[in-house]
Amino acid sequence: MSRFNYKTAAIAAVIMLFITVFAVQGSGALAQNSASATNPSDEAGQTQDDAAQSDVRFVAQEVVQPLPQDAPDSSFAADAPTGEIALPEHSASTLRQLVSTVPTQANLSREMYCLAGAVYFEARGEPLDGQLAVAQVIVNRAESDEFPDDYCGVVTQRKQFSFVRGGHIPAVNRSSAAWKRAKAIAKIAHQELWESKASDALYFHAKYVRPRWANRKVTLATIDRHIFYR
Repeated sequence: MSRFNYKTAAIAAVIMLFITVFAVQGSGALAQNSASATNPSDEAGQTQDDAAQSDVRFVAQEVVQPLPQDAPDSSFAADAPTGEIALPEHSASTLRQLVSTVPTQANLSREMYCLAGAVYFEARGEPLDGQLAVAQVIVNRAESDEFPDDYCGVVTQRKQFSFVRGGHIPAVNRSSAAWKRAKAIAKIAHQELWESKASDALYFHAKYVRPRWANRKVTLATIDRHIFYR
């Protein structure tokens, strides 16, 4: 090979060497820049992904639970036939104790007013078991086929109760203790919360009279001033 050719070949080799070195260095820079662009670091040495994770805030949402509504007292329930209050199971050891626990503040339905009115006018001066027996007779009559099928019909039936005037029950003293007891007794009889000595009675009269029909009936009990029959 001529000297010119050797010189030309040497120059060409040097040029190729420079081109190769430059290409390798440039490739490394691009790779680093690419990595930096993909995952750049902040001044604290965290990547953007790390910073993003550290910025996450978990905000607890309010747990909305429906609050229990004010429920009616489970001890009492409306009684469909009369609109009265159905009394709960009781643990009273005496009738007097039971009477003291019966709520009497609410207004009475018409039927319960008739029942309590009969107790009030017929037996308010008698002991509680005598008052209950009177109420029991009215309840029994309303359940019997021989008499009207509701309390007011039984009480106002013609020639049955002497206190009734013209088919109407007279006004009661609503503020009296006797009326409060009569209402409690009426509820107890209606709900059958206490067994009466006159449990099956359909008739009664005062001891100071002797009606003719009494001879044809079965005597069940004598309570204070009244005699009860079946």
